Amino acid sequence: MRMWNEESKLLKNLPFEWFVALRYLKAKRKQAFISLITVISIAGVTVGVMALIVVIAVMAGFEAHLKEKILGVTSHIVVRSIERPIDDPNALQRELVGISVPPNGLWASLMSKLGLANSGARVVAATPMILMQGLLSSDINVYGTLIRGVDPKTISNVMDVGKVMQGKGLEALEDWDSNRPPPIVVGKELARNLGLYIGKNVRIALPTGTITPMGTLPKIRNFTVVGITSTGVYEYDSTLAFVHIKEAQRLLGLQNQAHLIELKVSDIYQTDRLSAVIQQRIGNGFLVLDWQKLSRNLFSAMKLEKLAMFIILTLIVIVAALNIISTLILMVMDKNQDIAILKAMGATDRQILHIFIYNGLMVGLIGTFLGVVSGIVLCSLLKHYKFISIPSEVYYTDSLPILLNMQDVVIIAVSAVLICFGATIYPAKQAARVNPSAALRIG
Repeated sequence: MRMWNEESKLLKNLPFEWFVALRYLKAKRKQAFISLITVISIAGVTVGVMALIVVIAVMAGFEAHLKEKILGVTSHIVVRSIERPIDDPNALQRELVGISVPPNGLWASLMSKLGLANSGARVVAATPMILMQGLLSSDINVYGTLIRGVDPKTISNVMDVGKVMQGKGLEALEDWDSNRPPPIVVGKELARNLGLYIGKNVRIALPTGTITPMGTLPKIRNFTVVGITSTGVYEYDSTLAFVHIKEAQRLLGLQNQAHLIELKVSDIYQTDRLSAVIQQRIGNGFLVLDWQKLSRNLFSAMKLEKLAMFIILTLIVIVAALNIISTLILMVMDKNQDIAILKAMGATDRQILHIFIYNGLMVGLIGTFLGVVSGIVLCSLLKHYKFISIPSEVYYTDSLPILLNMQDVVIIAVSAVLICFGATIYPAKQAARVNPSAALRIG
């Protein structure tokens, strides 16, 4: 009895429209069917919102995981000469390091001045590189790949070439014994395809070689495998091969030149602005490409898939919204005489409209709240316990990567509430148009 009195006092303190809407939401026994449809509507909104949150979190996790893998073995920005190799890569490195851009936008500038955000983006490290297209051959196989000539002292400041599986990392390229072939570090899958192991010799054959009366003979040089690395991405592990930049220059007949300069920046999402500043600084004789341009097709496809999944799963919420329409239409038919009495007592059409809008909106809000809570809990469980396994050779990870952005959660929740609100308009208008005299069979 005490709980009933407290509930009655709470309802009496509510505005008229909310008071009636809440009373209509609690169906009596004779409206049990309407109550069942209401529960189904809430469950539909809950499932739709939960599915949206989980799927978008998984797709965002895959995107972030793939970015991490790609940016581990590629630089943020690449600067290359258009017509010929870069004559003085060291001087160009010194010029590029430190180039920066201010915060983007008025809000970012204000936050930066207050010390609550970063101060834009800048180039923090650079390293020269030489690229050689050639054949790697062992006793059992031949494999075409892109061989990279790198500076072991600066390469680690710009990129991470993966976990060392056997031997040593790129620092081993400095340990050059003149009595043995020069060192080389290869990817795990490339080593497996060629049957390579630490201490094994491998031959590099370049198509550009010495011109003789018999034709052009390829340049062939033996190297010793000193390290095997793994990035976790098959496409990279099957093509990675690193030699010292001095050895690459010797093979190609270059002096102290380099094909390109690889750059690392402080903020990977401002590389487009930094690229424009760098291009303006060094002139049109160079081509400046950032990681977003180099992997544009891949990430554009992932964004399109994310949008498609959002639209498809939103249909679940729309189906639940159709249930809300059905519920409200049945409720309007059932409450026809009640509406007429309310109007006869002085309730306006606008108040009747609000009553049924609030009724349907409460269904949407309850379903959205339960869906958001369920989605966040399920994402946390998937991230912590990793009980769903996937083939790592296909997806580059052995469990579902989860990245839950609160921005995505807010967008999903707001979209669900707006859809449910739109579903209430037609039934609410029909309720507002009820003629009291006709409903009460007067006149």
